[in-house]
Amino acid sequence: MKIVIFEFEEWERPYFDHFMDKNDVIFEQAPLDEQTASKYQDADIVSVFIYSDLGCPTLKQFKQLKFIATRSTGFDHIDIPYCTQKGIKVSNVPSYGENTVAEHVFALLLSISHKIPDAVNRTRQGNFSQEGLQGFDLCGKTIGIIGTGVIGQKTIKIAKGFDMDVLAYDIEPDTIAAKKLDFSYVSLQNLLSQSDIISLHVPGNKETYHLLSNPEFSLMKKGAILINTARGDVVDVKALLQALASEKLSAAGLDVLPEEPTIREESELLRSLFTEKHNLETLLADHVLLHMKNVVITPHSAFNTKEAVARIIQKTVKNIDEFCEGRPTHLVN
Repeated sequence: MKIVIFEFEEWERPYFDHFMDKNDVIFEQAPLDEQTASKYQDADIVSVFIYSDLGCPTLKQFKQLKFIATRSTGFDHIDIPYCTQKGIKVSNVPSYGENTVAEHVFALLLSISHKIPDAVNRTRQGNFSQEGLQGFDLCGKTIGIIGTGVIGQKTIKIAKGFDMDVLAYDIEPDTIAAKKLDFSYVSLQNLLSQSDIISLHVPGNKETYHLLSNPEFSLMKKGAILINTARGDVVDVKALLQALASEKLSAAGLDVLPEEPTIREESELLRSLFTEKHNLETLLADHVLLHMKNVVITPHSAFNTKEAVARIIQKTVKNIDEFCEGRPTHLVN
């Protein structure tokens, strides 16, 4: 079979080497999209990361595609209904870095609470003044966890280590976990109104699109903090800007942005039909956020530890192996 590994990095090669004995394996550094798909229309299997765009226009170009192995937990970059209709199986990596992402939540939060970026920049310039660097304790604060899957639960465990109070919201409450970890489920409205810090741990889909927008921000405590390591589109970025500008929110820590792939490649602005594919207002809002002093942004790197990326590749290779053996696992369709 012809297997194409998109968004390939050289360190990944040894993991895929054993496929090369019986298959035609191609390594492609670019993401899979409408342009790159035209080069590999005869692929049987593709593996992608989150910056690929496997919408209907991309997928229609494949003549014999049988299997997609995404090297991620999320699969909102793939048109699942189309794949299901065409009999294309899709697998993901359901769990690889719950501790990794949860730790990043607190890297962002501590950067805000102790004003780490400002403090580091100041001391690098030889300025050891304490002016403007007063932070706040996490101990005794209430953190609201929206989404209590494996990452959300790991975040709760860490929050308990800081002696924080925890409120949680999930459309499917895990009462066993709540008892074990000693946290309470409340309505989304109560969580928003009672939390000092709100952390998002939900997938990106139609149900969670703009889960937090103007009405939700209006319910929050004045001076609350938002942490988002989930998906960019879960938050209405223009509403977030308004909440920060009005000081409804005192700060935000973001590992994801709605138009993040486009920010990564500014040459997109020069492409024809750009405005048909991208929301320019959202893109502008993203750029404003990047330069706000009370916003800490990382480049979707919460997953990126040595241990976590090794687990991603190992599980992806296993997913491909098991599909080839006729017993696919971790299917999302």
